[in-house]
Amino acid sequence: MMEPPHSSLNSPTVEPSLQLCEREGSESADSGIGDVDDLPVPQQIRISNITCDSFRISWDMDGRGRERITHYFIDLNKKENKKENKFKHKDVPTKLVAKAVPLPMTVRGHWFLSPRTEYTVAVQTAAKQLDGDYSVSRWSEIIEFCTADYSTVHLNQLLQKAEAIAGRMLPFAVFYRNQQREYFQQASPSYRSRDAQCRRMLPAVKDNSGSHGSPISGKLEGIFFSCNTEFNTGKPPQDSPYGPYRFQIEADVLFNQNTNIYFGDFYCMYTSYHYVILVLAPDGSKGDVFCKGRLPALDKSNNYFLTCTEEDDGSLSFRHAQDVILEVMYTEPVDLSLGTVSQISGHQLMSLSTLNAKKDPSCKTCNISVGR
Repeated sequence: MMEPPHSSLNSPTVEPSLQLCEREGSESADSGIGDVDDLPVPQQIRISNITCDSFRISWDMDGRGRERITHYFIDLNKKENKKENKFKHKDVPTKLVAKAVPLPMTVRGHWFLSPRTEYTVAVQTAAKQLDGDYSVSRWSEIIEFCTADYSTVHLNQLLQKAEAIAGRMLPFAVFYRNQQREYFQQASPSYRSRDAQCRRMLPAVKDNSGSHGSPISGKLEGIFFSCNTEFNTGKPPQDSPYGPYRFQIEADVLFNQNTNIYFGDFYCMYTSYHYVILVLAPDGSKGDVFCKGRLPALDKSNNYFLTCTEEDDGSLSFRHAQDVILEVMYTEPVDLSLGTVSQISGHQLMSLSTLNAKKDPSCKTCNISVGR
């Protein structure tokens, strides 16, 4: 297993054989590395077992000179993205150094590997000399790979952090969704998530807001609803970041005994507000199939965020967490005739919009040790 030597409070113990160094061009610029030698050049680089913060790497080598190899140099860089700010600090070390061990080897480290990120990698063999310098081979070909989403293990870590700040549960009765007036009109060609002829709201692919490693971003289709209420009135707030018109629907239409609930994400946007994304999927639906095995399932009557409980008379009662803003993603179409549309009296608070919002990577409340 390869890990860089810079340990932090949350970092595991690091093997002393590993270190970081820099290189420019096709040859190393390190003062401790000598001229290119005739050591075997790694060929046919293979990447496997990719997770959000690790991968396994192996390669082929000629037999000649293999007995001289003492170390491997692995040059790992984020793939260049022309849309990124070129003045942004580059936080990815350019070279990992490990003692020569049997292949394949695992490269692991959340401080230089981020989820859902494209990387380039090249390999060089090296022989440590008596004076401490290295003789090195030529660099291998450069190959590309992309790290994976958060696994359920990582999502459960995020879930536990969200549970810690969810607060007490408050009763609510409706889900609601705010949009511009045109969204709810019969002819709305500018809104691809609307079926104007059938007057239905259709699921749309979730944007890239929230945690970078969330497995639902850019993949799961759904319709976002809110359910938070004002503490003093017990009713939905009259302000919204998404528009002055509100569709409102009784809670039991979307959330009932035939609905499964999943934890999707926990994040903030450089403010004190924290958001929890929950997924509601009718049992056996396309969205439900997607979520099973990818997202932590919650007990619909006993969790920290959103509950549906059957009372003695057979009716359903609903509660939501007070101290987090819930974004509830329903995975199926919703007919507008099942609810009502009306104009709210408050303001459109654009600063609270989470559309393509980026998560604060420095927040200790909502980040785990595998990247943002």
